[in-house]
Amino acid sequence: MSRTSGPRAVSRAGAALAALALALLPAAPAAAAPAPAVPAAAVPAAASAEGKPAVALSLQEAAKGTELTATGTGWRAGTLVMLLVCGQNMIGGTNSCANADGVAVSVADDGRFTARLPVVAPPKPCPCVVNVTSVNGDQSTVAVPLKITDHPVADLPPESGTARLALLTGVRLKGEDGVLTWFGAPPSRKFTATVGNLGSAPVKDPVFQLGTAHGVFAPRWEEARWKGTIPPGGKAEVGLDVELPAGAHGDYTVSLKYGETVLATQPWGVDRPYGVLLFWGLLLVVIPTALFRLGMAVVDRVRPRAGTPRAGATGGRHRGAGPPPEGAAEVTARLPGIPSPQPPAAAPPALPWFTPEPRPPQPSAPSDHSPTTRGPQ
Repeated sequence: MSRTSGPRAVSRAGAALAALALALLPAAPAAAAPAPAVPAAAVPAAASAEGKPAVALSLQEAAKGTELTATGTGWRAGTLVMLLVCGQNMIGGTNSCANADGVAVSVADDGRFTARLPVVAPPKPCPCVVNVTSVNGDQSTVAVPLKITDHPVADLPPESGTARLALLTGVRLKGEDGVLTWFGAPPSRKFTATVGNLGSAPVKDPVFQLGTAHGVFAPRWEEARWKGTIPPGGKAEVGLDVELPAGAHGDYTVSLKYGETVLATQPWGVDRPYGVLLFWGLLLVVIPTALFRLGMAVVDRVRPRAGTPRAGATGGRHRGAGPPPEGAAEVTARLPGIPSPQPPAAAPPALPWFTPEPRPPQPSAPSDHSPTTRGPQ
């Protein structure tokens, strides 16, 4: 293909700079097989409905030396995107792409761009893709399958390399204590952190270790598996559940470790379960009160009622409780100005464990106003 001067040369220079910046980025994730052909108009529509970056090609199969039009939607406004024709689904990164013939274009304010890309033979055999990556901004990447006529096709190489996770940002504990936690239930949180894969191989379902330490004590580690795949150069927010023993309170520290490397630590202040203290306080008040009322009910039940003769009493009455002597009422009634004697009030019942000795009734003393009975003279 002939090289031209003018605006096309400026575009080539910008593409070369963007290709150099893209070469410094990690390799894009490898696909197991090329995706089936999708109509050009269907790709942007489906992706834009989800609010994600999308790219549509005017041709799904093209011969070497032709040009195709790439239309993007849903990209961040003002970013610079780089379009490259790559072989082997870009498993080897930009080393499998035709970097010299790449095209760089800016995204408009509405998130759209249009670029004309020459179809050239990549250094690796097909399956081939058109890889679109934002050089600045959020570094979004979209790979669209492309079939190149008369270009060799080979099986994809097996995945190789090492995976290396590193902490990026976003370390925090999500969640709040409930009513049961206030009464001693185990407090729980979700430990979240954003990690990135700095290696050359994807990480699938990584197994982390969560450690909980109380105060100055050493952490206690437990394995926690996160479901998902982190591609090379990609990042993901990892969320793992952490739980403390029942009744735990005080200053704790939660640590996240992958392999032998501690990625992040986060302090956790746990409030004291005051509901437990309130429960025991009420229990110490209720139990003595209940025992006292039970004892009083037993005493009230065994106490003899009024009018019931006491056991062991054979006769006799309390002092002053008996009726007046015979004839005393008649003598008192004959004397003027002297009130009639009233019957004594009933004595209160004695306690069951105290019974006074019976005494005989005492005769009443004669009154000074009563007439003296004289015998025969």
